Amino acid sequence: MLELAGITKVYPGVTALDNVSLRVGFGEVLGLIGENGAGKSTLMKVLGGVVAPTAGTIRIGGQDHAMLSVTQSMRAGIAFVHQELALFENLDVASNVFMGREPRRFGLIRNKHMHDRVAPLLVRLGADFGPGAAVAGLSIAQRQLVEIAKALSIDARVIIMDEPTSSLTLRETARLMTTIGELRRDGVSTIYISHRLGEMKTCADRVVCLRDGRVVGELARDEIGHAAMIRLMIGRDLKALYIPPDAASATCGCELLGVTGTAFPGRQVTLTVRKGEILGLAGLVGAGRTSLARTIFGIDPVMGGEIRFAGQPLAIASPRDAIRHGIYLVPEDRKRSGLILEMPVVENITLANLAAFARIGLVSRDREASVSSTQRKRLSIRAQGNQTPVITLSGGNQQKIVLAKWLSMQPKMVIFDEPTRGVDVGAKNEIYKIMRELADRGVAILMISSDMEEVIGVSDRIAVMHEGTIGGVLDRSQFSESNVLRLAIGQELEAAEVH
Repeated sequence: MLELAGITKVYPGVTALDNVSLRVGFGEVLGLIGENGAGKSTLMKVLGGVVAPTAGTIRIGGQDHAMLSVTQSMRAGIAFVHQELALFENLDVASNVFMGREPRRFGLIRNKHMHDRVAPLLVRLGADFGPGAAVAGLSIAQRQLVEIAKALSIDARVIIMDEPTSSLTLRETARLMTTIGELRRDGVSTIYISHRLGEMKTCADRVVCLRDGRVVGELARDEIGHAAMIRLMIGRDLKALYIPPDAASATCGCELLGVTGTAFPGRQVTLTVRKGEILGLAGLVGAGRTSLARTIFGIDPVMGGEIRFAGQPLAIASPRDAIRHGIYLVPEDRKRSGLILEMPVVENITLANLAAFARIGLVSRDREASVSSTQRKRLSIRAQGNQTPVITLSGGNQQKIVLAKWLSMQPKMVIFDEPTRGVDVGAKNEIYKIMRELADRGVAILMISSDMEEVIGVSDRIAVMHEGTIGGVLDRSQFSESNVLRLAIGQELEAAEVH
């Protein structure tokens, strides 16, 4: 179906792709793995006509191309499902699916025709919204499904999925895996890019790994496994991806944050986060996890009940109040809510605490640079320097900069909302180490995650939300996917299983 032969891409001073060759068969699901910066995105941009290769050949259906334009790529049946959603919030779902290729009659857009064509695609994906739904009112998970519907709508022969499940629930992920299987049976090929290695084992027929712009290995279906993929990606064995607590720290400290009957719109939550623990917050998308985090951090108002912090009642009217008490939030959407992408590394790290770097109203650039350099070294942030624009960095390094911003301010509690979304396995391990080091120093960690392996592998306790309330709290001895899922869908466990 598709073959890339000797693809090379050289930028001034950098070889992004070095003689990369791979093939995709008819109806094959090819898993593409590699750490951030390995060349995956550049290779897919070559295939999509966004980037012209310096050398090499693209062969589609037996026809050779030295390069493709975006239009040629689409006409050849190549479709993308991007990790970074590219949707127009002021339009409905159908208009987004057909953006730029709207069916017309006498120059007028045929809205009903668009809706009729999009409706069965949404049914196929198991979406709980229709073609007329406003995108502005959809969750991130629902918007991801719109992107997938957009790809399916062009009758693609090859669909490239870049982290398609990063914001999907377990049910939606399972539905996507079913859809990929249906596409395979229809002869549609899929290039599947994900840092969730368990998904590769579920859906991929083969796995190809890129490292430093080169193909470093390939795994057949029966060879695909976590250890083998990690070894290809980082060039060594990673003995422990997750960082569990030491036996000595298994019993965490006293309560730091107490939430009693606190309501964010329409719901009430009672929850305790202890000093020195990582409390995982699990639940289905829409259960209220992010809303609870926003309420604790002062973005959304507290609608009742009480929040206690270090034993004292706490009134939080804004993020400024939370920050003043040492409560910090690492948001789910780091690019929109955690960073100013056009600004350099140093300014992103110091902006939240700018007064600490000022004297008589003037900011000391030397002090800013010193703190920024210290945090870059501490967190192993890969950037050329303090003045490097954040937009040019990988997802893992961007996430570390959000962390650096708060770590420079002596946190007492940090809320991590989907901390490793779109982050490669090496950076995940580094982030888990940082979280565990913070907990060992007595910092309370509230970690929201839709990744079941992550929640079970990292947490000291797991609180599970169901429709805006806490369905139950599990100790490590009770951790299992079954227990988490049962609480997430509103089922009760045996009395002895829940504390």
